[in-house]
Amino acid sequence: MTHITTGDPAALRSATRKAAVRLIPLVALMYVISYLDRVNIGFAAATMNADLGLSSTAYGLGAGLFFIGYVAFEVPSNVILHRVGARIWLARIMVTWGLISGAMGFVQSEVGFYAVRVLLGIAEAGFVPGVIYLLTLWFPAPVRARMVALFLIAIPVAVVLGAPLSALLIEHGHGLWGLEGWRFMFVAEAVPAVLVGVLVFFVLPGSPKDVPWLSEHERGALRATLEREAGAAAEHGPSDVRSALKDWRIYAVSFIGLSVNMGGYALSFFLPQVIASLAAPSGRPFSIWETALLTAVPFAAAALAMWLVGRSSDRHQERHYHAAVPLLVGAVAVSVALYLPGTTLVMIAISIAAAGSYAVLPVFWQLPPRFLRGAAAAAGIGVAGGLANVAGFVAPYMTGGLYGATGSYRPAMFVVAAVMALGAVVALLLRRRPEFAGPPRA
Repeated sequence: MTHITTGDPAALRSATRKAAVRLIPLVALMYVISYLDRVNIGFAAATMNADLGLSSTAYGLGAGLFFIGYVAFEVPSNVILHRVGARIWLARIMVTWGLISGAMGFVQSEVGFYAVRVLLGIAEAGFVPGVIYLLTLWFPAPVRARMVALFLIAIPVAVVLGAPLSALLIEHGHGLWGLEGWRFMFVAEAVPAVLVGVLVFFVLPGSPKDVPWLSEHERGALRATLEREAGAAAEHGPSDVRSALKDWRIYAVSFIGLSVNMGGYALSFFLPQVIASLAAPSGRPFSIWETALLTAVPFAAAALAMWLVGRSSDRHQERHYHAAVPLLVGAVAVSVALYLPGTTLVMIAISIAAAGSYAVLPVFWQLPPRFLRGAAAAAGIGVAGGLANVAGFVAPYMTGGLYGATGSYRPAMFVVAAVMALGAVVALLLRRRPEFAGPPRA
């Protein structure tokens, strides 16, 4: 085969465009299903908690227990994906989490609720870091944040679409198959995971070397660019798993992700209940449809912010201010939101907080590849994803516990704001390191 250099930007653009068309819609659909199956207990909570006798603290603990299994198995899952390939392993993840998610519709007790949440976390472990690692095999650094943003926009899309969908299933599924509405919702929303998991096994492209739709010219241009970036990363960090796990930088980067997720998961799991509490002074509670529509608003703002920040970060090839500024804005918004008068002002502040939190995600995932490659990148991305998702346990458990102790969501929002502000500080401090300063070397 003729050696192809990176001097042909047209071939490189053509290759990344083809990859984006074939890869991004599929992985985004996978994440919509994944995130909805992860957070749909937030929509079920009002009726599920009453049926199972769950307190706010017990619900928060159960919501967070998902992340015990998720975090524990994140790194092993990504290492296995590196060895067996994304197509096989991501298909396995989807089918097993779909089956376990459906089992939530049949829990009968608090203990059963806890057990299914832990098993769901184990089944889903490695999904997001696995897709992020897959994207590093396809997209060069100058366009990767935009591609990651298009993938991660699935989070707010899952809530925007999932809130009214879940409300519909709960309201109109009550009594079907002899199930309460919330039980029917869990079963119905689990089916797409299994079906799409089977589809993934047959159609997901694993890497540029084994697809027929790239020309040799395009394949060579893409490979040369990615290999050059990997070589630059190798100069700054380890290439083996053990060394990557000892590298302090991955833990600093992970804290940025944790600060992002503190805001995101606090909103995902408790926003429907926060919105319901806003109606208490009027004496007229919001209907399940009103709650669902209001829940969708902040996540629509988050989707727009993710795309704009990811696009700007790629255009300027700058990551750290694009992480720090949204985090600080989000921290201020989340700390004042519940002190504002009236539902409209509160929802504006919560929308800003959601935008500030979620907008950082596409930028966060660009940091580990700056100093990791190969198996170390797979493991390091797994560590970053796993530790960042510790917030998925801390945020709902802390929020539920503080609400149970104080009767208000305000103390929990102050804790979330403080962690987000600390994440912004870490992002700015890392900017002083040479491997993070400026764009990746060509």
